[in-house]
Amino acid sequence: MSDTQRLAGRILATVHPTWRHELETVRGVSLSEAAEWAAARITDGEQVLPAPENIFRALSRPADETRVLILGQDPYPTPGHAVGLSFSSAATTRPLPKSLQNIYTEYVDDLGLPRPESADLTPWTRHGVMLLNRVLTVCAGAAGSHRGMGWEQVTGAVVDHLSRRPVAAILWGRQAQEVATTVGKQRCVLSPHPSPLSAYRGFFGSHPFTRANRILADQGVGEVDWSLADQEVA
Repeated sequence: MSDTQRLAGRILATVHPTWRHELETVRGVSLSEAAEWAAARITDGEQVLPAPENIFRALSRPADETRVLILGQDPYPTPGHAVGLSFSSAATTRPLPKSLQNIYTEYVDDLGLPRPESADLTPWTRHGVMLLNRVLTVCAGAAGSHRGMGWEQVTGAVVDHLSRRPVAAILWGRQAQEVATTVGKQRCVLSPHPSPLSAYRGFFGSHPFTRANRILADQGVGEVDWSLADQEVA
């Protein structure tokens, strides 16, 4: 077995069995092919983000747990920032990524909760929130560098599965909003991306968290507890 094949196996090992079952027949690019593509880039010496064990981190929980999908574009290109969950980072990342800073500004305004200090959004995943990017890898320092390489087929299949269940989708940015018709626009919160380049064009004041909870309530699904207070760090 080659180094690339062994690494691809490590990457795939993080996918929950229920997602492996659901995504066995992805059109265009399979999970295995996507893992092998990423592994080949890494073994060829490219600095691919996030780390191999985090590439499929958004699919590490059971497929039927997701109530809210937060869909971003691609991982943070700054080394040390990307952790495999869209917009999240390591708890002690300083300074916070700028998009996350803006998300926290809207979080405080929308929910009236204290501003989180940690960059880690993992608590949301334990409450049924999937933090997925449209593209799951990026070359360090080059935002958008892995778009059009096949990830869109994989994440599109994820969205297609979620669309068959009660769900609310928070779609930030044009690339994420490509899946709105699949989910059904009435179940989507659409706004500009929270990056500094676009947040003032309608992200601020969009109230994504309370709107997502209303969408869930309309489908008879319990609301998400968005509190991140237990994650605050010094």
